[in-house]
Order: sequence, then structure tokens, then C-alpha cells
Amino acid sequence: MEQINNEVETEAKRRRTFAIISHPDAGKTTLTEKLLLFGGAIQAAGTVKARKSSKYATSDWMAIEKERGISVASSVMQFEYRDCVINLLDTPGHRDFSEDTYRVLTAVDAALMVIDCTKGVESQTIKLLEVCRQRNTPIITFVNKLDREGRHPLEIIDEIEAVLNIHCAPITWPIGMGKRLAGIYDLARGETLLFDPTNPDQRSVTAIKGLDKSMVDERFAGEVSDTQDEISLLKEDGRHFDRDYFLEGELTPVFFGSAMNNFGVIKALEALVDDAPSPRARPAIERSVAPEESNFSAFVFKIQANMDPQHRDRIAFLRVCSGRFSRGMKLLHVRSGKEIRAGQVVSFLSQRRETVEDAWPGDIIGLLNHGSIDIGDTFTVGESLSFTGIPYFAPELFQGVTLRDPLKGKQLQKGLQQLGEEGAIQVFKPIIGNEMILGAVGLLQFEVVAHRLKAEYGVDASTRSLSFYGARWITSSNKKKLLEFERQLAGNLAHDASGSLAFLATSKPNLDLTMERWPDIEFHNVREHAQKFTT
Repeated sequence: MEQINNEVETEAKRRRTFAIISHPDAGKTTLTEKLLLFGGAIQAAGTVKARKSSKYATSDWMAIEKERGISVASSVMQFEYRDCVINLLDTPGHRDFSEDTYRVLTAVDAALMVIDCTKGVESQTIKLLEVCRQRNTPIITFVNKLDREGRHPLEIIDEIEAVLNIHCAPITWPIGMGKRLAGIYDLARGETLLFDPTNPDQRSVTAIKGLDKSMVDERFAGEVSDTQDEISLLKEDGRHFDRDYFLEGELTPVFFGSAMNNFGVIKALEALVDDAPSPRARPAIERSVAPEESNFSAFVFKIQANMDPQHRDRIAFLRVCSGRFSRGMKLLHVRSGKEIRAGQVVSFLSQRRETVEDAWPGDIIGLLNHGSIDIGDTFTVGESLSFTGIPYFAPELFQGVTLRDPLKGKQLQKGLQQLGEEGAIQVFKPIIGNEMILGAVGLLQFEVVAHRLKAEYGVDASTRSLSFYGARWITSSNKKKLLEFERQLAGNLAHDASGSLAFLATSKPNLDLTMERWPDIEFHNVREHAQKFTT
């Protein structure tokens, strides 16, 4: 047993599991591909170009992602760098898909935040960092697009601290910007990396000790002088990296570079390996679960349907929390109490997959799902555990679904059920009436669902806006009052994909008045994924 524990601990310490977060168009997907390139997972990086381009990001695999040039679903990619196994989760930047991103952030140990140097801190970055701060997730910052004329780096640092309320410790610092980009200076190592715009690779950049005008082309003497002054200011200000504060989520190391040009990316990757945490203890309702424990445990943070359209499969993404997974081992599905034999388990490079023989704490594995697994479910080797902190947010936008071909009713039901279970949309079945109601955080979610219904399930459906203000999940310790509430307000009640009861308010006054009239009823705008609010 001691040997097993030592092996689990050794493998867990090799893992780095992180998500990349940003506002749309900050260069997140490009940076993802360059990290894969440096890690040797791919040989050439494709970039997100115009719709008609034949090259797409490795992490963007859905047809609609290729058409729109955006990420609409999180992707999982695993590769090795130095002696570490990197589990990289690329997330949608668009705010309409924030729920998927929030779920991914429950499965990682750190985050890499990408900021566009031409725009600074943007709205979606603010929201995502708030989620990270709630979990004290360590943040590494990469200020991107240094090859363009952008805002002054000192201004960006000040804005990050003021807006995001996190201390900054610059690790690299730009020498010029845009057409006058000469390189970056590594404050930690006291060395300069020169930028060569004629070199498309930039992976073999030579580090030169110190920072002096004689190192660079005389055209950039002014930029070197400015950088020397700025570095002196940073040192006087006491901006040094403290790993303990970083691990507490209070401080972020900041790196500058250009993902498009591969420049400065390697520094951020090295920081992930050297400073980002290996898997840490995970809270469950019953107790805290340490990664080095010998018994296997994991939770489901994402379900994806039809990654392989040829087989119409459904994959449950599990974050391994403790112990060792071995292919073919028996696992307890805690919610159902049933035991399964995990024979069909895969690891990922976006939609490409390989059969998993072993997995360790921090790894992300995919379990083939035939409809019995929900987001938030826990798998163990026998212990009854329920991992916490995987939220479902009340939708604010609602649409009804109408079939163009009435004979496709069964396909519509199946498609909506599966898309609802994977979290692409929230699906409500009214207590009164037959029309399915879709709930979403953003309008683009409806477009994606309509596209996927047609592409993946052969269902051509139209949607129409419904005049609901919001949804609230319903619970009460007073069963008599709850039954009375159901009888009197049946026209406003529906069950979601998990079977949880929800009240659909027509307006804010309607919600406020209902809450006032029914003090014995609890109205929730968030519920745990594994938690069902049923009568």
C-alpha cells in the first residue's frame, strides 16, 4: 500500500492542470496552439482565420466553430513538457458560453489569463477572474499581441491591479512594441530575448545576459533606455514574485509576448511547470480528498455529445482527484449506487482521442456515457463521496422550440435531452403544456443549439422568444406548502433536465411578489449540478 501511495504522490506532483481564460479575440486559442507546439503535441499550429479558410485551431473542432471562427465549447488537451504532464483546458471566450467556462474552472488547479495589450482588461476577463478568485485559483497572466501598437505596459499593470484586484509581479518586460519591438527582458533571470520579425519560429531565441543598448540594433536604443528606466521603477516599487501569494490567488506573475509570433510563450509555459501547483486536496460533502490517497476518485465537470459524429457518442469528462485509474477497473457511480467496469476510457488532444491505460490525480479522462451520467457526478472505488462546487446558474433568456417537420419529434426530444445534459443549453419541460422551453445565459447559445440539432440529430427547428424574466429552482422543508405552491402556480412551473423543479417568472415584480407571498418556499438562482430539487 505504501508503494502505491508513493507512486500516486509522484505522478500527482508531475501534473499541471490549468485553463486558459480571456475576453474574445485576445488570442487565447492562438496561445493554446503555441503551447501545444512548444510541448511537441502538434507539429504546426493552425490559426483562426476567416470563415473560408481551410485552417482552424486544433482546439476548435465543431462545424460551427470553424464557420464562425470562435470557440463555443471547452476542449481538453494533454501533452508533456520537461518532466511534467500538462492538462490544458481551452475555454470559450465569448460571454454567451460562460457556463461551460465556469464548469471547466472547477476542474483546474491554475489558470492562464490572456490580455490583449491593445485593449487592456475587458469585461469577460473581469467575470472569469471573479470566478477564479472565489476558488483562490492561482493566475498566470500573459499580455499578448506585443507585435502591435498597444497600451503602455505600466498602464496595463496598473489596470490589472485596479480592475481585477490582484497584485502583479512582472517576470518579463517588453523592449518596445509594435514595429519597434526589440525583445523582452526577463527580470527574474536578468537576461534579454531579442525579437526577430524575420524568424517565423522564435523557439530558438538566444538569451543574452543583462540589458544594454549595444545588444540591439541602434534603431532601438531609445526603447532600451525606456525599458531600463521602467525596470528601475518596478524594482523601486517592490514588485517581486512571491510563490505563496501566487498560490493563494493574491498575486499574478505577468509575462509579455506575441502568441502569433511564438515570442515570449516559452516563458509562460516554464512558469506553469515551475510555479503552478500540482493537484491539491478537493472538498467533498463528506470530507476533503487528498490527491495522494491510494483510492481512486473523480468528478464529472463536462459532458459532450457527438464528438465523433460517426458513432453519435457521448463523453463524460472526469477530473481525477485521487488515486490511480486503471483501464477495466470497477467504479462506483455514487449517485445511482451502481457499479460499472470502466473499459472504454480515453484521453484527448481536442477531438482526437487515445485509449487510457492509466490516469493519475490532475488528469482529465473521458468515459463513454450512455445517458446515465450527469455533470457533477462522482466516481469512486467504493466510498460514497460527493464533490462540491459545480454550479448551475439560472438562465435569463428563454425561447420555445417549434419543429419544421412534426415527424421529427423523437429526434428533437433526444437532441434536447442530450444537449441539456451536457450543459450546452438548459431545457425545461413545463408541468402544463407540451412545448419545451430553452433557457440560456446568452443568445448565441440558442444559435449553437439550433445548428447542432440540425447537424448532429437531423432536426430542423425554429425558435421564438418567450417573455420570461428568469428561472428560480424551488425547495421547501414544508412539504404541504410546496404541494400547495405547485397546485396554484402550475402554469409557471417546469422541470429541468435533472428533474429539478423551477419557477419561471414573467417579470421581476412577478418574481418579487411570488417570493413575498410564499415565505415557506425557497427560490434559488444557483444549484449544484449533482443536487436535484424535486418534490
